[in-house]
Amino acid sequence: MTGTDAALRGGAVVLDPAGCNALQESASGLLVPRAVLQGVAPGGALGTARSVDIDVQAPAAGSCPETWTVGARLTPVSGQTSGVVGLDGSPANTWVPVTGAQLVLPAVGLYEVTADVQGSIAWGVGVTNAIIDARIFDVTVGAEVPMTARRVILFTDQAAEGTNGIQANAAAAALYQVAGPTTIRVEGSWRTDSGTTSQKVVWAHNFRFRKVSD
Repeated sequence: MTGTDAALRGGAVVLDPAGCNALQESASGLLVPRAVLQGVAPGGALGTARSVDIDVQAPAAGSCPETWTVGARLTPVSGQTSGVVGLDGSPANTWVPVTGAQLVLPAVGLYEVTADVQGSIAWGVGVTNAIIDARIFDVTVGAEVPMTARRVILFTDQAAEGTNGIQANAAAAALYQVAGPTTIRVEGSWRTDSGTTSQKVVWAHNFRFRKVSD
């Protein structure tokens, strides 16, 4: 039969007539086509654009039969950082980036983003509604990451005398879908309805992300 005639007309299987797929006769016997698989070495990731990598281990040279080992493993990309910023030099009700607390979500996908934040504030006379807020902000699209705004500190002290201070912690977390590489950061803000405050600081002790799905 010719290569074209080699097709099995009555079934679902069609033989490719290309020369590399043809049976060949040799002095050692009949040679048949072989498949060669390619992959990455175990423990090596292909990149940040995927959450599952495939490992392929080839058989020893000349082995018969050939045994290929194929496995898959989760490799979700992740990252973390920290930072701090003082707010005394910034106007009230102004969001200020926390220095150092910025990350890049490297590719399209769904991410879990989390910021463990701490705020501090001091005062010497009576104050009303002294507030420290924090949030995660998407720098790429210019918008707050939904459901990440947190009130870290809120207090009133009308009878204050001398120097007083307070610190408090909060955690901001959300699942966040991005369409491509995206820069996110932690921001802090303050305000006071009445009275004078000082030593206003926001820390992002641990700002992190982990990819959940592609």
